[in-house]
Amino acid sequence: MMLESALTLFVAVPLLAAGLLVAVASRTRLVLTVLFVVLVAQLAAAVATVPWVSDGSVVVHQVALWAPGVAIPFVLDMFSALMLTVTSLLTLTCAAFAVAAGEAFKRFYPPLVLLVTAGVNGALLTGDLFNFFVFVEVMLLPSYGLMMITRSGRASVAGVAASRLYISVNLLASTILLIGVALIYGLTGTVNIAELHGAASEDTAVAVAAALVLFALAIKAAVVPVHGWLARAYPKMSPAVTAMFSGLHTKIAIYAIYRVYAVIFDGDSRYLWVGVVVFSATMLIGVLGAVGEAAPRSILAFHMVSQIGYILLGVALFGPLGLTAGIFYLLHHMIVKAGLFLAIGAIEVRYGPRRLGQLSGLAKTEPLIAIAFFASAMSLAGIPPFSGFVAKLSLIIAALDAGQIAAAAVAVAVSILTLLSMLKIWTGIFLGEPTATDSRTLPEGLDPAYSDAPGIPDGRDRAGLDAGGVDSTGGGVDAAGGTTTATATSTATATATATATATATAEAGPHDPVMVPPGRRIGLALAAPALALAVVTLALGLGGQVLLELSGTAAANLYDPTGYVQAVLG
Repeated sequence: MMLESALTLFVAVPLLAAGLLVAVASRTRLVLTVLFVVLVAQLAAAVATVPWVSDGSVVVHQVALWAPGVAIPFVLDMFSALMLTVTSLLTLTCAAFAVAAGEAFKRFYPPLVLLVTAGVNGALLTGDLFNFFVFVEVMLLPSYGLMMITRSGRASVAGVAASRLYISVNLLASTILLIGVALIYGLTGTVNIAELHGAASEDTAVAVAAALVLFALAIKAAVVPVHGWLARAYPKMSPAVTAMFSGLHTKIAIYAIYRVYAVIFDGDSRYLWVGVVVFSATMLIGVLGAVGEAAPRSILAFHMVSQIGYILLGVALFGPLGLTAGIFYLLHHMIVKAGLFLAIGAIEVRYGPRRLGQLSGLAKTEPLIAIAFFASAMSLAGIPPFSGFVAKLSLIIAALDAGQIAAAAVAVAVSILTLLSMLKIWTGIFLGEPTATDSRTLPEGLDPAYSDAPGIPDGRDRAGLDAGGVDSTGGGVDAAGGTTTATATSTATATATATATATATAEAGPHDPVMVPPGRRIGLALAAPALALAVVTLALGLGGQVLLELSGTAAANLYDPTGYVQAVLG
């Protein structure tokens, strides 16, 4: 009983730690220390849950020890254990990147990350539809805050529009999800997932209500044709936030789609053809959308849509092989896509946002980030020996085994187009001769010689000041990790200086640009997160059999959810 009750700590500890960090927000080093202690401890605990359920068992804790059917159940099986492990790894990795990039020094960044973590963990562990909705909102609300506080400089019109779109679409999807859950409760008198086992396959009205839940989850997962919000919103977020969201938000929705269809629909074969059509279209339209993009993060965002189609095809192939391949693909994709966003994010932090062709030769000047990007890109395209090869081969074999020849053909064709897109980014940024960079296009005030100094966020020089001599964080953290406050006097001085400079420029004409010579600017601290995930995808490719076996155990619990239902209902 003690071990089972420990499941609640995955939610309680991040929530309590977040509250503590808000109270001591001005003590930056303490805040970051607590953040990483919690994230490292969570990763260790999540890894420990995997052998706990490796035999296919299901661990259940009825919160507050109320009777089954009345209490809120926290349920751990192999699927949720694997998801906990990978989401914990990605949150920790993205937090490390945020420190290196300077984003983590923004006020309230650490507590907001912990609130997101609590919501993610709760959504993965709860066995109740309504509480799944609650935990999704716990995850989303601090996410909106992260989007706002990590925006550097004055917000652009496109950035504001992207944020508004992201928030509006998620609020709409959450409303539809809540309506679907309410309809299920009105029809059945319960929202306990185990008690709803097979209800949608036996009652058409319940099937319609559950389909509404799946539709809401499909919006959150960015499934075609409700995918446009992701392609527009993700490229406008900060690098660390984009990477973290790519590994958490859409994947929680995908996890729920697997769970709902396996238990509530009991894998009803009558509706699987809809999934095959929609998810194949998602694969194809996503990769074609990337063709017309010229910015690396925009290309990656469209490829994210495409890869979501691959993952969800495992549900449409509902069977031991299909579910195993889909779960493996889900875990692989979370790691690889975050790695790609972190690699491109590191380039943006040091060189500023670029379109393809505006920067070249980084394979020579930035070998660490070049290796990290290349490994993750090849894995995304399905090239051996990386995990993407095992994931795509398994899914194609499962599609052929299920007789879905067209879906298998689409998967192969999209893989080729994905490879071409990754080579497009590689040739556009990493190949060629290194070029000198116009200093006006670099993050303002950045001194490349001090780009790895701890505590110096993007856009500040070695003293932690912007070009006008004012703390660019507006009372954030200086290079030594302490706190600073921009006074009215310094602000007035900076304004007068800027005005005088502008007047002089107008009289004397524009200055010639200062060209920064080619050279290494992305240090180990900024490249390490992407490199770490590249190593993970290589390890999962070389040792793919281990993860395939674990994914097979998770798939068995979904294909036959009897054990899950019996464990929850007692």
